[in-house]
Amino acid sequence: MNKSRVSLLFGVLLAWPMVFAAAVPYQANGIKIGEVDSNSAIIWTRLTREAESKSDGLEFPLVNYERDPNNPDRRYYPGPQIPEGHTLEEMDRVTPGAEGWVRLKVWPENHTDQVIETEWAQVDPDRDFTHQFLLTNLEPDTTYHFVSEGKSDLQSEESSKVKGVLKTAQVDDKPERVVFTVVTGQEYHRRDNPELGHQIYPVMSQLNPNFFVHTGDILYYDKAGPQALSVELARFKWNRIYGMPFQRAFHNRTPSYFIKDDHDTWQNDCWPTMENNKMGDFTFEEGQAIYLEQVPMGEKTYRTYRWGKDLQIWLVEGRDYRSPNDMPDGPEKTIWGKEQMEWFKRTVEESDAAFRLLISPTPIVGPDRENKHDNHANRDFKYEGDLIRQFISKQKNMYVVCGDRHWQYVSVDPKTGVKEFCSGPTSEAHAGGFSQEDRSDMHRYLNICGGFLSGTVDRADGKPTLTFRHHSVAGEILNEEVLRAE
Repeated sequence: MNKSRVSLLFGVLLAWPMVFAAAVPYQANGIKIGEVDSNSAIIWTRLTREAESKSDGLEFPLVNYERDPNNPDRRYYPGPQIPEGHTLEEMDRVTPGAEGWVRLKVWPENHTDQVIETEWAQVDPDRDFTHQFLLTNLEPDTTYHFVSEGKSDLQSEESSKVKGVLKTAQVDDKPERVVFTVVTGQEYHRRDNPELGHQIYPVMSQLNPNFFVHTGDILYYDKAGPQALSVELARFKWNRIYGMPFQRAFHNRTPSYFIKDDHDTWQNDCWPTMENNKMGDFTFEEGQAIYLEQVPMGEKTYRTYRWGKDLQIWLVEGRDYRSPNDMPDGPEKTIWGKEQMEWFKRTVEESDAAFRLLISPTPIVGPDRENKHDNHANRDFKYEGDLIRQFISKQKNMYVVCGDRHWQYVSVDPKTGVKEFCSGPTSEAHAGGFSQEDRSDMHRYLNICGGFLSGTVDRADGKPTLTFRHHSVAGEILNEEVLRAE
């Protein structure tokens, strides 16, 4: 049996118990499990009019933002995002929302006599018919099963049920074997299975990760087919990518931490005060708000989580607080902002975890291309980048994991010795922008390919180890590095 058929079969097997539905409303976008720690989690769901995304709709025209050949200072769209005479509901993969109510039933594994039911909650039409449940008072290092139920009104029977499972983290004074995966760059038109989504999801599921991190560019508002020139089109792009069976099956059973970057906030290399040069009526502020409605997220988009005695991760915010990219570099120019920087340094210094990982949406070490101006590895943010690299270099067993770049690599900063692991993009079609000819003395590994990064924290002879592996989209191990805690 060839690999594509294996992936298809595995995806179907994962997806089959997902949705049981009899009437409107449904949950065609499945669920997302987020922000899991040793005693809490957030469960996201959305009610929909149909059990699946529309699969026989009209294709979106690939309308790109173009420069006017008669006026170099003017750019324009040569045609509509939706064909004339048609509506969004006629387009392919549309997943309209539905009003109604949702609740969760939650119980520890093998203890169906201990079911806890949340109150019924009404989904919010102003937040794309979504709702997020905060689960508290969970037990550490415990597997929980749950069912997300939906119905049209409080007098009706349940019309849809989606099953999920999660495992909480161990408390911070006990060792625990932890497996996690990291990805970046997920574009609908570059998926490698047209009907099911991105094949890395069933591949990652085979590792049974404790958690998953998406480092950003979860989707691309500013890419054609369609470009998100309105809130309606922005939400459509979320619903389309998370209506794909591979994505749904993975997120039903894998706790996730989401980080946003430029393309899933607004547009390429954006910052809060950037002028709207191509996004129509869609604003930076609307992009920030939609992100928070579409992923399970707590109070802040920068946060830290502990997974047992040997691992702590820091997930940082790279868009909300940044200075303009074209501002002269210096002490006042920032990506993180003063408050986040102080939080990062304080919480890192307070941690006694054997391994500490900064997981960043953009590179801290690089190297990057000379024509880029958007991250700490670029000369445009060298001042703050130097501060971060110098700080990390003074910490024992601290490393950087990053996304954003469309190639896999391991690199070491020649001045500070800080080591960075980049996951690479989610598909082969998404890989590029760098080459083996660009390899430098900083690189310990370089591969222009799609795939993902995995990490395994364990104990060998009683001593903590962290093993990083770069995988191809089919799961093949392309690079491995074992780190031992000092």
